[in-house]
Amino acid sequence: MKKIGLIGGMSWESSHVYYEIINKKVKEVLGGFHSSRCIMESVDFAEIERLQHKGDWDTLNKIMVESAKNLENAKADIILLCTNTMHLCSDQIIKNTKIPFLHIATATGNQIRKQNINKVLLLGTKFTMEKDFYKKILSENFNIEVMIPNEKDRNTVHDIIYNELVHGKIELESKIRYRNIINNSIKSGAEGVILGCTEIPLLINDSDVNIPIFDTTKIHAESAVEIALKKSN
Repeated sequence: MKKIGLIGGMSWESSHVYYEIINKKVKEVLGGFHSSRCIMESVDFAEIERLQHKGDWDTLNKIMVESAKNLENAKADIILLCTNTMHLCSDQIIKNTKIPFLHIATATGNQIRKQNINKVLLLGTKFTMEKDFYKKILSENFNIEVMIPNEKDRNTVHDIIYNELVHGKIELESKIRYRNIINNSIKSGAEGVILGCTEIPLLINDSDVNIPIFDTTKIHAESAVEIALKKSN
């Protein structure tokens, strides 16, 4: 079994979910007393959130690269970044480490393609929805058309993440607002919805909408287990 390296803490609530999914999947596949070989480098989200909204991505790159190198030095065989937004730093992580990096958009794209879905709504932080790092992979590598909400709805999605979900607050009113945004996208041709923030599955699940959802946390974590358990040729 390969050792999974996790960069977590963004937020710790979603990192906890990663750890749970990974170990449940390992036990499901191997049975018995099996659990995952993994290690987590957890950062202080207060510092990350401050730098994000300051727009200081140079410093964020340095923090993420340092975290990845710590995992590499700890003999991890694969690196996962347990957050969608911070994949803005993925190029620097890949450039400065020697072990494989599993990009969350690549793992998600593989799952969308398996369901023959061609057009999806992307929900996440404003960084994830408005920048190209996620949409580019889905478009260029998987030929998937990506929709994002209008500006007002993007602000709503973003604010609920940072003001509620990262603090573990689950509000019915926020669930309703998310559902309305998703339902409006269906009218514009969305065939599925990407929960492109690791906290959104705390609020939205399959029973809340009438189109397939793609829980990036679950997809990413289970894809890592698949790699970790794959026998070398």
